[in-house]
Amino acid sequence: MITYSAEDVKMPKIRKRDTSRWIKAVAASYGRKVGEIGYMFVNDEKMIEVNNEYLGHDYYTDIITFDYDEGDVLNGDLVISLDTVRTNAELFHKSYEDELNRVIIHGILHLCGINDKGPGEREIMEANENKALTLLKEMQG
Repeated sequence: MITYSAEDVKMPKIRKRDTSRWIKAVAASYGRKVGEIGYMFVNDEKMIEVNNEYLGHDYYTDIITFDYDEGDVLNGDLVISLDTVRTNAELFHKSYEDELNRVIIHGILHLCGINDKGPGEREIMEANENKALTLLKEMQG
């Protein structure tokens, strides 16, 4: 089950049923099933709190992924800062909706085992994000 909630921000306009179907399709393409996935949309202030408390980091980020996977079943909490998504959309000249979808699937790709911190990993992550975003456009037909 995939849940979506917001704290101190307005819930983004996402089609929850379509988004969940897309997430499940992406997970399946990596041989994974979706268990319990919880999305929490927050502001930058809350993101800094979460980043400090759980990771000891003192900087803004668009997403933090908490991984509770069990075998091939994806379980996790994904905290997304809508403020940073908006800032990054402007910075990279993307629409807010496209950037939000990229971040939503970025967390799922982390749960599927794709990293983006080591040498060459960011390019691999971006290629997988682009593949997933293409699938979303195809599913929206």
